Amino acid sequence: MSQWTEEELERIGAAEELQLASVQRDGALRQPVTIWVVRVGDALYVRFYRGRDSAWYRGVQVRHEGRIEAGGVEKDVVFVEERDPAINAQVDAAYRAKYRRYPQYVAPMLTDDARATTLRLAPR
Repeated sequence: MSQWTEEELERIGAAEELQLASVQRDGALRQPVTIWVVRVGDALYVRFYRGRDSAWYRGVQVRHEGRIEAGGVEKDVVFVEERDPAINAQVDAAYRAKYRRYPQYVAPMLTDDARATTLRLAPR
């Protein structure tokens, strides 16, 4: 696995939304979904506000691989589950800060159900 460049982190982290397409069992990409993305340090994170019941979250679990596009950056990624409560608290803070103008949409991203789907995006 490779690492993000500072430029990629800045561009993706600053993007309002990210297009995420997970890899299906047969290796084909699913249709992309538009999702919020936040940066915490040198890492990028996504969550599914509907929790583990989200069709997209279940799709990501098939192969833990996909492709993202945001801020003019397109990259193949691995989805890494984030279970560390301290990191999840930082991700919460990043969602609050970045999307504060949408309080009605941020609140669902901070629930236990959404937190259980926190994924770190790792370039491959």
